[in-house]
Amino acid sequence: MAVTLDGKLVVAISSRALFDFEEENHLFEQGDDKAYMRLQLDRLDTPAAPGVAFSLVHKLLAFNDAHAQRVEVVILSRNDPVSGMRVFRSAQHYGLPIQRGSFTRGQPPWRYLRPLRANLFLSAHLADVRAALDAGVPAAQVYPTSVRASDAHPHEVRIAFDGDAVLFSDEAERVYQAQGLSAFQSHEASKASTPLEGGPFKPLLEALHRLQSEGTPMMRVRTALVTARSAPAHERAIRTLMNWNIEVDEAMFLGGLPKGEFLREFEPDFFFDDQTGHIESAAQHVPAGHVASGIANQPKGHP
Repeated sequence: MAVTLDGKLVVAISSRALFDFEEENHLFEQGDDKAYMRLQLDRLDTPAAPGVAFSLVHKLLAFNDAHAQRVEVVILSRNDPVSGMRVFRSAQHYGLPIQRGSFTRGQPPWRYLRPLRANLFLSAHLADVRAALDAGVPAAQVYPTSVRASDAHPHEVRIAFDGDAVLFSDEAERVYQAQGLSAFQSHEASKASTPLEGGPFKPLLEALHRLQSEGTPMMRVRTALVTARSAPAHERAIRTLMNWNIEVDEAMFLGGLPKGEFLREFEPDFFFDDQTGHIESAAQHVPAGHVASGIANQPKGHP
């Protein structure tokens, strides 16, 4: 029987998102790839420290058991194959059953997302994230200096999402950007019963919903919607999720309050938002990634 990843939640992740390679990356960005390779080879037997997305990956892989392999994590990296040896050895050191990877020595690796049928791509490289989103794959630029995840919830994968331009389309955000808060509130109240179109991370939320329903008693998924919306614009967001037959465990309608401290209390393994200001605030408290989609990420004057 042919090997297939069909039916699995597939996470593609760069080596810098999974492990702390910031010191090594300094050499890589200087363009001295041979020095980078030598450094990684010299450190082959030294496990890299966990990176910003380590907790997320570790917990998702815990959904696998002897009866079912529900999650697949694949390394997708601009590293060279020699450096890839250290990535795999580090994964083995921490007991992460990661078997697959593509190492492209500086070339864009996102093109391998389609044959992987990836549900999520995490990378520190913004251009790769944008290309993945353009290809229809949920993707986020990780902030490697983000605070690491809490270890207070070992049996829960906790993931928090912004709403507009992340879980939902940027339709409402466009109204806000063009006409202001009052017009946004009126628009959303008048369309409360009209579901929003899905945003770039709707497929990931659907995949997590399936994983939760098929999962193991030892691990569960807990999700949160963390949005700047407030009443009366809250109703359309809730009704949209109901229309999708998807439940989130928590919903925070913050009305423009800074999200960081609320996220600190929720303690997610990862938070996704389309606005860099929210991510920079959140990254002081929790692991965070920038979803470079929607009108907030278009150049000024772009239609």
